[in-house]
This record gives sequence, structure tokens and C-alpha cells, in this order.
Amino acid sequence: MRELTSDDARRAVIGGGVFACGGGGWKWHGELMGGLATSVGRPVLAEVDELPADSWVATVAAIGAPASLNWEIQPVDYVRALQKLMEVCEHPISAVLTGQNGYSTTVNGWIQSAMLGVKVLDAAGDVRAHPTGKLGSLGLTSRPGYTTTQVVNGGNRELHGHFLSINQGSVQTCDDVLRDISVRTGGFIASARNPVELSWVREHAALGSISLALDLGAAMEAAAPGGGDAVVEAVCSTIGATVLAKGELRHEVSLITKGGFDHGTFRIGSHTVPYLNEYMAVDVDGERVATYPDTIAILRADNGLPLAVQDAVEGLPVVLAVAEANSLPLSSSALDPVAVGECEKLMGIEFLRYLPTKAA
Repeated sequence: MRELTSDDARRAVIGGGVFACGGGGWKWHGELMGGLATSVGRPVLAEVDELPADSWVATVAAIGAPASLNWEIQPVDYVRALQKLMEVCEHPISAVLTGQNGYSTTVNGWIQSAMLGVKVLDAAGDVRAHPTGKLGSLGLTSRPGYTTTQVVNGGNRELHGHFLSINQGSVQTCDDVLRDISVRTGGFIASARNPVELSWVREHAALGSISLALDLGAAMEAAAPGGGDAVVEAVCSTIGATVLAKGELRHEVSLITKGGFDHGTFRIGSHTVPYLNEYMAVDVDGERVATYPDTIAILRADNGLPLAVQDAVEGLPVVLAVAEANSLPLSSSALDPVAVGECEKLMGIEFLRYLPTKAA
């Protein structure tokens, strides 16, 4: 175990931004939450094998569409969501993990660790960011007899007032309800959900995902004086990514936000990148060359930093890079046919036929 520092927080945001795949929260929010967590307390990062075998773990995340205009999450919202889950859960929760890496989501759980004493697990529901809670649910959509408890807290106070909801049922139904709540409360809301045994996490999570984001952030920082090309090379060498295209960013299909998701498609040269909050595929002349759960990153050519969907500017010089899913920690939920199949329906493109086989 080790205490997480302000340097870790900074690197988590930078490295997490690559795994954000265009979504994964917001850079400024990650800087706020990571800086706050490491200044008000001492968040602790733990590996799975460093916790007692009978530990229970909860997933902490924010839910919504990053390009929403009226969202509001206060730092205390994350803490109160977990507090309420701990109150209603029949098992003591001693650790948390993030549903995914991302600009702000890599530091999910750090403020809860600093304030409540739970450990931050060096694991994630998905090494990269994804659009639905099902994709970060550790395969619980298909666990026989599993009933989840999911808490959301927060909302835009001025427009909708504070909102707190405790939900119990199937992962699929609760996830759909929480997505609807995020829309009705301004576009984003803090959550704590899916309490589960440590043994299940060990078998189904993307282990080591937080350390990987920290290492990537450190490599990008070290390469920054060399300019954009050097940072892109640091990204590729650290996570085994390949550059697929370079050129000016174009809007093939303009961004719209509906149903709690950001929808659209970018074009870089002959490559198109459809997104649902996050970059979900890459096609060239109708041929698929990358598909979720591959890590798909669009990096700025000038400084090598990852580009978020909500920050995209027509004509911006960028680099499209992809790391294959099996070269990185791969969770069960990233391969879940229920969760991935939902993306097919939402986007109208194929995913299931491209799913890799999880390495043993």
C-alpha cells in the first residue's frame, strides 16, 4: 500500500486522459478532485492482494454525458453517496474502485479514501472509459442471483435541487434508472454502487489500471519538453499503442447530446471515429480497424495531450492512436455481451462480432 500524493494526482489526470478515449470526465474536474483529496487527507492505493480476503468493495463513479451544459457535482456528493451505500449495505465496505480510467475518473475514490478511510483499489471496472455503467460492472449483469444496491447523490441545485436516490435490483435496470436520473438532475451525478466480494473483483476487474495510468502520466510529463511528437511516442511505448492516422480533425457527424449520451463521429483523413461519450470504433472506407474495448485516443499534435469530445475543434491537427484490448488489463465487463450489445443498439454499429477473447 502507498499514500497517494499531489504528484500522483497530477499524473493520474494526464495518463487517465489517454484512457478517457474522449470521455472519462473532465481535466479540470480531475485536477480539482485529485488535488483536494491529497490536500485534505491521505488517500491510500492498495493492490488486491494487500487487502483481507473477506473484504467487500464498491464501485464509485460519476454518471452522465460529459458535454452536458447544466451538470453539477460537488466533491461532497461523492463522499455522501458512498456514506449512504455503506449505511444500507449489509456488508462492511473497506475499499473502492473506479468504474473506469479517465481524465477525472482515474481519481474516483480518492476523496472517499481521504475522508472515510476506505482504500483505493489498484483496479478498475474497465481500463478505458466507456459510456454505460454496465460496461464497468465487473460482469455482474450475468452473475446469477446478484442484486445490486446503487446510490446516486448530487445534481444541479439551482435548477433541480439536491437529489439522493437508493436503488436495488438488477444491474441492468438500476443502471438504466441512474442514467435517467443523471439527465433529470442536470446531466451528471455522483454514484456508489455494486458492493461485491474482493474475490469477485480479483477475478473480473482490470487489475493494475490505476498504476498504469500513473505510469503513463509520468512518462508523458517526462516527454513534454520534447514537444507533441515526443509525448505521442511516450504514449505509444508505454501502453503499446500504434498511430493509425495524423491530420486535421473534422466533424463527420456533429455532436448531439440525448438520453444522457454524447453522440457523433469524427474524421481524421480517411479514418472515421464514432463516439458514444467515448471513442468506440475506428473505420477506414467501411472497414473496421479498431473497436471497443480497444483503447482509442485522439491526441493533439502540438503537445501530445489527449483530446476530449467536448473540446474538439474543427481543423485541429491531431494524432489517432490505438492500443489493442488484449495488450492492457481487460475486465469481464468490457467483454459482457449484455453491456456491449446495448452499445450496438444505441449506436447502430457492430461490436459483438469484434470482441476479443480475454487472455488467461
